[in-house]
Amino acid sequence: MKQKKFWKLIFCGVAVLLLSACAKTQTGDASRIYVGISCYDQTDVFIKELVTSFEGELKRNGDNKDISTLVTTRDAADSQRRQNTQVKELIDAGCNVLLVNLVDRTDSSEIIELAKKKKIPVIFFNREPVTEDLKQWNKLYYVGGNAKESGVMQGELAADFIRGNNDVDRNRDGKIQYVVLEGEPGHQDAIIRTEEAVNTLKASGIKLEKLGYGVANWNRSQAQNRMLQLINQYQNKIELVLSNNDDMALGGIDAYAKLNRTESSIPVFFGIDGTDEGLVAVKQGLLAGTVYNDKEGQAKKMADLVMMLETNDNSEKDSRFTQQNYLPYAKITKENVADYQSTSSSSR
Repeated sequence: MKQKKFWKLIFCGVAVLLLSACAKTQTGDASRIYVGISCYDQTDVFIKELVTSFEGELKRNGDNKDISTLVTTRDAADSQRRQNTQVKELIDAGCNVLLVNLVDRTDSSEIIELAKKKKIPVIFFNREPVTEDLKQWNKLYYVGGNAKESGVMQGELAADFIRGNNDVDRNRDGKIQYVVLEGEPGHQDAIIRTEEAVNTLKASGIKLEKLGYGVANWNRSQAQNRMLQLINQYQNKIELVLSNNDDMALGGIDAYAKLNRTESSIPVFFGIDGTDEGLVAVKQGLLAGTVYNDKEGQAKKMADLVMMLETNDNSEKDSRFTQQNYLPYAKITKENVADYQSTSSSSR
């Protein structure tokens, strides 16, 4: 009987300690920060590189302030319902801050309601919620780039290259026949990147003729398949490929390699993001250029924001952060790619 009472006391003591630890975590204990991340799809190369960079930045911030940091990352596998469930699980597990890379940028309400109820700040990244949703609470933030800027820069890169290389117009008809490798059907960033790139080319005096497009969901292997279909349909007529991201551009290049096409029959490719493999492809001349989506800068911004929120360091809050935090893109060609390769490698 005494032994039974003893184990009951031990059990109660452990329960109290666990509840106390959880309460400290959820009320902003400055000695430990637990971040929960939900990504729309962890197979997305840029997202993987961004999250890895964030983890490194957060650890450095924690080490500098003698704060232990823990990060749990979940993969929504392109399902908004699954992402909503994951966010609830991360909240129940006691995370201090949520980082959410939305599956559907127009459907963030359930996540916001869950976080607001528990008073847990949310940093949306890479995929921006609609402005009206961000205004629902003052503990909601966005960190990422401006899709319009990336499309304009891609168009400028392509226009400069075409003006400096007459052989892009292989059939000498005074027009550039092009195709587009698109991210997702109806996705705002994909639509804006495409429209702005094309409009910028036209505004630069480049005459264009659109042959077709392929939706590849930001994915390299899907892009290879879509490109094979486009090649089968248009053969050597394709002179320019505008891709909404580097991974799809590389998939398009893979298609030509699979068909063993000669260099003279391969169109000029442009991407967006500046992933590690994308930068290598620019250096090798496989990609004529890409637009750098500053994953290092975004990762640092997110890590600094987490620290500010959890250490109650509000002294510089207004000057450093707003609800919508945009980092600039940059144009990359073979001439300056080495600078960005060193930046990318030094962040790891």
